[in-house]
Amino acid sequence: MIKKLLSFSLFYCFIISFGQVYKPIDTADYAQRKDFLKNFSVTNENLIKKNRTDYSGKTGSELSKFYKEFEKDFEKKVKNKDFIFNSVFDAKVKNLIDRLKKNNPQIPQNLKILIAKDNTPNAYCFADGTFVINMGLFNWLNNDDQLASVISHELGHKISEHTLKTLIGIVDQDQMDRVVVQNIKLNKENRNQQAFDVLKSRIYKKGAENRKQEMQADSLGYVLFKNSDFKKEEFINTLKRLEDFDTISPRELKVETYKKYFNLPKQEFKDKWLKKEDFSLYNYDNFKEKLNKDSLKSHPEIALRITYLKKIFPELKAEVKDEKASESYAALEKIARMETLPNFFHSEDYGIGIYSSLQFLQDGEEESYYKKWLGKCFAKIYEARKNYNLNRYLDRVEPKNQSESYQQFLNFMWNLSLDEIKNISDYYQTEKS
Repeated sequence: MIKKLLSFSLFYCFIISFGQVYKPIDTADYAQRKDFLKNFSVTNENLIKKNRTDYSGKTGSELSKFYKEFEKDFEKKVKNKDFIFNSVFDAKVKNLIDRLKKNNPQIPQNLKILIAKDNTPNAYCFADGTFVINMGLFNWLNNDDQLASVISHELGHKISEHTLKTLIGIVDQDQMDRVVVQNIKLNKENRNQQAFDVLKSRIYKKGAENRKQEMQADSLGYVLFKNSDFKKEEFINTLKRLEDFDTISPRELKVETYKKYFNLPKQEFKDKWLKKEDFSLYNYDNFKEKLNKDSLKSHPEIALRITYLKKIFPELKAEVKDEKASESYAALEKIARMETLPNFFHSEDYGIGIYSSLQFLQDGEEESYYKKWLGKCFAKIYEARKNYNLNRYLDRVEPKNQSESYQQFLNFMWNLSLDEIKNISDYYQTEKS
């Protein structure tokens, strides 16, 4: 959840002015989605046929199941409009990939670009060559070179066929585990503990393999990157930027901001709304974790990744400031920032949508635009509260995992009554607000 918050909560403030209220990207792209799914289905079927040829028996059939299930899940996401087609972002990504291809013939030629309505700075590439870029990357990274470095890393995964290797590993592990499970059934003592040990071993092994693949993708990705016309040092700067996303808490939402936007003409602000839940008597040490969190991680710490890259590529040891964004990148960065609320609303993250709207308003950005989203999100929170499913859209307070500011916000939201939520929703959905 903290990562979702950080996708909009930059630690510096800049004002965006479009001259008029920004209009979110239109997702009425039924024809494009239909054509994409048709082509994706054909490509995926060809991939399944190839795997059956390359891997006979149990491995081939299990791989086919994986790819068929993936196609079903992916089709749902496309139909749900989780991606946008022919957007302003496509040309930029295509240009960066073309620059990478120029001196790297090993990069596949059949890459298809897809922009996801996701605020987290991430990208991934499917086995068929579909390259997904989250909109959050444009908002979080600082320039073309940094975006190209993320693309290079994902191409490293693609060229190394890490997805296929992971799936084959799962199939092989399943077969080995079946034998172990049979032996456990024959043993009448400590069955539960033995079964848990098998599960733990499998999870740890998968985490270790994933971390190894990340390091490999970094190395190969950097080779692709430095063979192109990008500034080498930006590869490390990108990792540092992503490290910020993983480690820095969102900026504080001030009490004055609550009082400013929730002291309404027909509903005065109440101090009791900010009352915090008391967790002082809860003993967090009473529960002992059965799984080591570090062993569960699929990605190595970014600091370790940076150290590793500097060790094998000495030219990366120099510290260089981030390059200034090009005009074309800066324009896309502004659009991605303005799409933050539409994206949260689309993913039904209404609680975070309210929190982010308040932070934008606190910074003085596009007041009428973010007031509108404040109203839209409160309307959804009202419906959820009325239908007794608010937990689906609003977090509970978790003192160990959340910033003080976000805990304060959650206490505020849970302290509001149903009628009070409706009054806020109605006020911010009217033109008079």
